[in-house]
Order: sequence, then C-alpha cells, then structure tokens
Amino acid sequence: MTVTLAIIIVTCLVSFPAFNNDKIKEDLLFWPYEIQRKNQYYRFLTAGFLHADTMHLIFNMVSLYSFGAALEYPLYPSLFDGKIPVVLFSILYLSSIVVACIPDYFKYKNEYSYRALGASGAVSAVIFSAIIIQPTSTIRFFFIPFDIPGWAFGLLFLALSAYLAKKGGGNIGHSAHFWGGVYGIVFTWLAARAFTNVDLLKRFAEQVF
Repeated sequence: MTVTLAIIIVTCLVSFPAFNNDKIKEDLLFWPYEIQRKNQYYRFLTAGFLHADTMHLIFNMVSLYSFGAALEYPLYPSLFDGKIPVVLFSILYLSSIVVACIPDYFKYKNEYSYRALGASGAVSAVIFSAIIIQPTSTIRFFFIPFDIPGWAFGLLFLALSAYLAKKGGGNIGHSAHFWGGVYGIVFTWLAARAFTNVDLLKRFAEQVF
C-alpha cells in the first residue's frame, strides 16, 4: 500500500464519523484560541484529517491521490534512492499540515470564534512539491478544456491565495493554501540539496525561463 492511499484511508476514517458528530469535530479541529489556552497542540495535526462535508473530502482526496501518487512514483524516486522517497513524502505531508496552520494560529489565537479544518494546506504542499520537480508538466481541470503548465498554475495559485487571504472573508483557508504551497517548494528544494546534487530552483528557472 502506498503512503498516499494510507493517508486517504485514515483521513476518510476520521472525517466520515465527524460529519454527524459535532463532539468529534470540536475535539479535533484547528482552534487557535483553545490551543493557546489549553496547550492542545495536537490540533495542529488532527485538523488535517477532518473535513466539513463529503464534497470537501472528495476534492482534497482526489487532488492528493493525483499528485501524491505522482510524487511517490516516479518523481521522488527520480531524485532520491532507496527508502528515502517514502520517508520524505510522509514527512512532507504530516509536517505541512502543521506548518500551513502556523500563520493563522498567531493571527487568530485570541479570537474564540475562529476554527478551521481540512487537508488543503498539506495537499497544496504535495502539489507544489510536484511542480518544483517537474514545472513544465501540464495540469488539467474538468471545468477548463485545456492544459495549464504546472509552473503557470503554481504562480497564479499562490498569487490568488495571497490576495484572497489578505482580503479575508469566506470559509476557505486561503492562507493555508498559500503557506502549504510555499512549504512544499522549500521542503522539496532542501531535501534535494541534502540528499542529491540537484538544485531544483535553478533547474526550475532553466526549464521555465
């Protein structure tokens, strides 16, 4: 079983019961106010395995499966040897759940009403990890009848997420999307520098520009 599939199964097993059980949801979601006052730091991680509803879950898990499977094979194995790809992918996903929440923690730690949930930050990290490795690969969405180069999608996505996060409002975690994407790039670049002689940012620039 791949790590991607294991993550999807665990996420579904946590999310489905929480759809109709407010106590489970309240106990596990990202709640900066409670984290600060009760030291419930586990919420940084558990929130990434919760989703608001079936469509929210499906969208994130389909995106995770599409890009996570590509990272596990062939993208990470094209860079790293042995069991390093599996370990790095696991660390990337779990750590990105936490990292993507940190800016919102400091922003909302004194606001009782702010709560969040979902794997969007981690999924963004996975997507951008794939983009930094293979920037010229194309991405297609069912509602857009043409391919988009990965690097172009990435730039537009980050710019739009930053703008919407600054604008505020709505129920979508644009800040988590942005910081998750940035973290995916930085994590993968550092991993490549640590375990290989490949500079992914330099290669990205050479392929795109």
